[in-house]
Amino acid sequence: MNAPVPIVVMAKAPVAGQAKTRLIPALGADGAAALAQRMLVHAVGQALSARCGPVEVCAAPDAAHAAFADLRRQHGVTLQVQGAGDLGQRMHRIFERHGAPLLLMGSDIPTLDAHALRAAAEALRSHDAVFVPAHDGGYALVGLNAPCAALFEHMTWSVPTVMEHTRARLRTAGLRHAELPAVHDIDAPADLVHLPAGLQPLTCMEPLP
Repeated sequence: MNAPVPIVVMAKAPVAGQAKTRLIPALGADGAAALAQRMLVHAVGQALSARCGPVEVCAAPDAAHAAFADLRRQHGVTLQVQGAGDLGQRMHRIFERHGAPLLLMGSDIPTLDAHALRAAAEALRSHDAVFVPAHDGGYALVGLNAPCAALFEHMTWSVPTVMEHTRARLRTAGLRHAELPAVHDIDAPADLVHLPAGLQPLTCMEPLP
């Protein structure tokens, strides 16, 4: 029987004016935060449906938001806090805390479904690492069989060359990696066309707590 592969979902608290701020021109502050919350629930649902292993939500800036408590109460996920540091430092810290194998994903990639997560977990059985690239040049998921600081430290994030530079670092580290088909994350108004029908923004959003 294959060993479990835990999944960690990194998520920012869906607070109006702080979550998905690049979507505010299209959706308003409340609408952007509401969509962030719905995508978070969707991401956790896909992680649970994949049945690869335990599911954790790693929250920022803390785990106090009601959305996180609801996920723990309704689905039994564990909650952790991302802590300080840039994205790479926080990601590496998650891998160090868990050990490996582990899949680490974002919460704003609704096409990253249970099927893709199962495929990523399977890829880790024959590779050192697995990635799901994003069409914007970054990546939506990283899976590792052992923590590797070289993949995350001193990286410039949120630029179109993240995956390109990561491939170079993988080669330098001598790691064999697999890449699954690229997906769209939802960052800017132009990305909203990639939302599944069930997650399309409502024309009128109720303010979030």
